[in-house]
Amino acid sequence: MSDDPVVAIAGVTGAVGAEFIATLNRRGFRVGRLKALASRRSAGRTLSFRGETIVVEELNERSFDGVDIALFSAGSTVSKRFSPIAVEAGAVVIDNSSAFRMDPDVPLVIPEINGWRIREHKGIIAVPNCSAITALMPLWPIHRQNRIRRLIISTYQAASGAGAAAMEELVESTRASLAGQDYQRKVLPHPYAFNVFNHDTRVDPETGYNEEETKVIRETRKIFEDDRIAIGVTCVRVPVLRAHCEAITFECERPIGENEVREILSRAPGVRIVDDRAKNYFPMPIDASGQDDVLVGRIRKDLSDPAGHSISMFVAADQLLKGAALNAVQIAELLPQRAMA
Repeated sequence: MSDDPVVAIAGVTGAVGAEFIATLNRRGFRVGRLKALASRRSAGRTLSFRGETIVVEELNERSFDGVDIALFSAGSTVSKRFSPIAVEAGAVVIDNSSAFRMDPDVPLVIPEINGWRIREHKGIIAVPNCSAITALMPLWPIHRQNRIRRLIISTYQAASGAGAAAMEELVESTRASLAGQDYQRKVLPHPYAFNVFNHDTRVDPETGYNEEETKVIRETRKIFEDDRIAIGVTCVRVPVLRAHCEAITFECERPIGENEVREILSRAPGVRIVDDRAKNYFPMPIDASGQDDVLVGRIRKDLSDPAGHSISMFVAADQLLKGAALNAVQIAELLPQRAMA
């Protein structure tokens, strides 16, 4: 019998679930047996993993018997119900939903930033919000050298963040628009083709911030372990399939120059500089899609800060990879040496 871990994927038929399988395969993650779990309507479907045909099973209370690692991407309601069951059965849960991110007993982990937090887990490890990961990957190495005291972030978020159905809605509504046909939207609150709108999460009537913006603020402070960082965020949905972009301006405690930022980021793991002024070539979703790295460019002085403490830049990252599946698999790769020994 193989000593390799039994891995379960909850939400295997979704957009992130498909990337879990592809990422495990691409990175050569050792799997003794794969359990594919989804809702009742998807049970019985089949998928291929390393030459084997895997039958999708309905997620239930007995799904995690004998499972070592459970990768969750089925929404916070499912995670809240089934993660404790998985832990009780002996699995380590790596959860992509928002269910446990702000729980003080649950590590919120980006391996390149705070992978050591994995050893503190009590059965559940949370993957941060995709927009937070995209921003913090390049910000963390700068923060380590020169503390960031203020952040202004505007996000341009792809359809994949709302799931496979939203991606399909973008494709189909665009096709209908080009053909001059009406399209009855099913997933998102506004027409998606050739449109940009406020992120499709609830807006707090008191603060005016939507839930996505609040997640970025709270998660940044938890991951950086710094509640003093002043953060303003605007999150919008754009008609792009799977890569998020963000315009970021950060203010450091000490003066900082663009060349210093480039030098720091050139050594940062998981970050790639794309910053060609002569060719007007900077991070784009078309280049970030399918890539593991977070792309960073438009690195320049913030001219509104005469003190020279601030830099503006533009980043792009694949929401389904580093924003979700890749980050989770990277956590799983650390488990044998840090959490399952």
